[in-house]
Amino acid sequence: MLKLKDISKSYVNGGFVQKALDGVSLNFRESEFVAVLGPSGSGKTTFLNVIGGLDKHDSGDLIINGKSTSKFRDPDWDAYRNNSIGFIFQSYNLITHLSNLENVEIGMTLSGVSISARKSKAAEVLKRVGLEDHMHKKPNQLSGGQMQRVAIARALANDPDIILADEPTGNLDSHTSDQIMDLIKEISKDKLVIMVTHNVELANKYADRVVNFFDGRVVDDTNPFADKALSAGYLIKRTSMSFMTALKMSGRNIATKKWRTAITAFAASIGIIGIALILSLSNGFDKQIQAFEAGTLSGFPITITQTVMETDINQTAQRRLRSLASRVDNNEYPDQTYLTPYNPRENRRVHINVFTDDYIEYIEGIDERLLSGFSYTRRVNMNILRSDGDRAENVNTSAIRFSPYPSRIDSNTPGYLETAYDLLAGSYPSGLQDLVLVVDSYNRVGISILDALGFDAGVESIGFDDILGYELKLILNDTYYVLAGDVYVINGNPSNLISMYESDEAITLRITGVIRAKQETLMPIISPGIAYRDELSLLFIEDAKNSEIVMAQTEADYNILTGQSFPVTTGPSRSSATGSAKDIMLERLGAEHTPYMISLYPKDFESKDKVLDYLEAWNEGKEAEDIVIYTDMAQTFVDLSGNIMGGITMVLIAFAAISLVVSLIMIGIITYISVLERTREIGVLRALGARKKDITRVFNAETFIVGSCSGLLGIIIAQLLVFPINFVLKRLTDLSDVAQLNVLHALMLVALSVTLTMLGGLIPSKMAAKKDPVAALRAE
Repeated sequence: MLKLKDISKSYVNGGFVQKALDGVSLNFRESEFVAVLGPSGSGKTTFLNVIGGLDKHDSGDLIINGKSTSKFRDPDWDAYRNNSIGFIFQSYNLITHLSNLENVEIGMTLSGVSISARKSKAAEVLKRVGLEDHMHKKPNQLSGGQMQRVAIARALANDPDIILADEPTGNLDSHTSDQIMDLIKEISKDKLVIMVTHNVELANKYADRVVNFFDGRVVDDTNPFADKALSAGYLIKRTSMSFMTALKMSGRNIATKKWRTAITAFAASIGIIGIALILSLSNGFDKQIQAFEAGTLSGFPITITQTVMETDINQTAQRRLRSLASRVDNNEYPDQTYLTPYNPRENRRVHINVFTDDYIEYIEGIDERLLSGFSYTRRVNMNILRSDGDRAENVNTSAIRFSPYPSRIDSNTPGYLETAYDLLAGSYPSGLQDLVLVVDSYNRVGISILDALGFDAGVESIGFDDILGYELKLILNDTYYVLAGDVYVINGNPSNLISMYESDEAITLRITGVIRAKQETLMPIISPGIAYRDELSLLFIEDAKNSEIVMAQTEADYNILTGQSFPVTTGPSRSSATGSAKDIMLERLGAEHTPYMISLYPKDFESKDKVLDYLEAWNEGKEAEDIVIYTDMAQTFVDLSGNIMGGITMVLIAFAAISLVVSLIMIGIITYISVLERTREIGVLRALGARKKDITRVFNAETFIVGSCSGLLGIIIAQLLVFPINFVLKRLTDLSDVAQLNVLHALMLVALSVTLTMLGGLIPSKMAAKKDPVAALRAE
């Protein structure tokens, strides 16, 4: 399997040439335990490094499964180390800022193994070496023997053909050494294990074959293997480290140096702070915007929900601006009579809140004169069918964003839809069975929504006339579900579905209009999709309460649809705030009318303050677990604008730019220090098959993190400094809120910080990639 043919290797130090290997020729079996002995300087470690591809031989040939490595380039050697070699080092060479599980995963990560597969494999090999209870600890939490077991697990994780061990028991006591040697002996049953050691007793006790070196030559071989011709069938898979993997590794490393990173980020952020303040002042603030804010933001709802969105103002605005920037070729608020399919990406964080019956009753007691509208959101899963005329299909209500629109309080005044949304086609809904299709500001609707409705989402556009009049059918529970043994199933064969769709008991729902949020609506409340009147869900719930499936689920201690027992909650979860799994199941079947979320729409700012006071009154004197958190959407947006500052702006920007150049140089120095600190980690990654570009990527990821932190820190500090600046300007010019940082500018400055920081770290990153892996592994 492995063949060395006349391998020679010399090291030149000044004018002195040291010959480490001198014409070494050896053949190895596919599975055997080979111990390499010899005095210090005899070439043992160099021999091991040549086999492992860490060191390049000067002459001769290394042959793997009949394939010569004489024409291997660097990427081939990297792939060879990753695919075929597992290293076990005397000093363990574990990466201290990663967990033991993550240390074992690294080689598989470079191989492109999926996350689930590599975690499963890593856990398996850690269990094999007896560390299943320590996989989530850090290496510095283990004994020497345990760390060596982690190193062995890492060597085994990628299922290599060859295990190379360099003094694996050199730092261990005799008892632990015996345990490690027993483990290595077991491994050698199906792999080639080559171990360098000075311990003759261990070699003779455990090895199948002992090879002695002296002055770079093989002087004795107790069990030689005759040369055997093999076909060149050896294939290797190229390695690759993703930027996300590099980012994770660098993030863990940075987390061990929090204060240094914080100081570095602050120093690098000074230039960003200066430019951010200048841009804030240059924007100015238009006096007429005050009325616009009052008229627009007052329409934002106050939401009370069991699942509370934790929305950050800046991040929300940034996502909005990124969406606009990514669709620059689209015409926002177009006049076309068609919608455009698209695939939205969502990133939301939630906080679980608790709803009680008393709180619902308290909310229903609010003075309706303070509101222009309200809406309920319930967890009920209504049974919706669609049909193409010949057959019917179930409609996934989640896929079509089937959600209620705000109901009007006073029939004599415009409701929320009429106030906040333009009618693009058809008419606003008026009846219980009327639906509306909501499009976004680009006339787009998600492809998943269109697919669920049965439209072809692959087309460029869909006419509004094709949408209007489109029908769905609401099917009540007793018609929709049938009993099959101990469980209920959807009466869902094709003939039954079309029969249900066409039955007189089916409730016809029809899209009567296409609406789009008005331009002055800063944050549309209704997501693109199908919106319905809340009374429709109440109608369904009232019928569902007495349906057979709800009655059966009420009595049953298992899921009536699957026949499986409900999971037992052992810790905080969604169900801990909203009830048991059985309760949630009943809600979805329509047994509970309590809403999951209530949205209140104040008539104006004055009414909003009164509504907030009313909501706060509930929380007075209550324990923490009884307090209900609401979200005031009107406070999540502030429109930013400003006036140009002319020559002063240019001078200050130039001054701040000097700080950015200084920051760039400083980051280069910090990154170089990090390279020196992580030299051994570089050697470990190279030994596991990381390419030079992967090493560069690790340090680029580190500078990316530092640049992001400095940019964000600069924006935060600049935003804090806006307040005293506005105070001074108010006194001098009588202008209010002149300095306001535009979110787009903030994003650009963060991007500038990241770019300049990565440029500053570029040279040190390249230096890291060029480090000799053998020398890096020996670094202290």
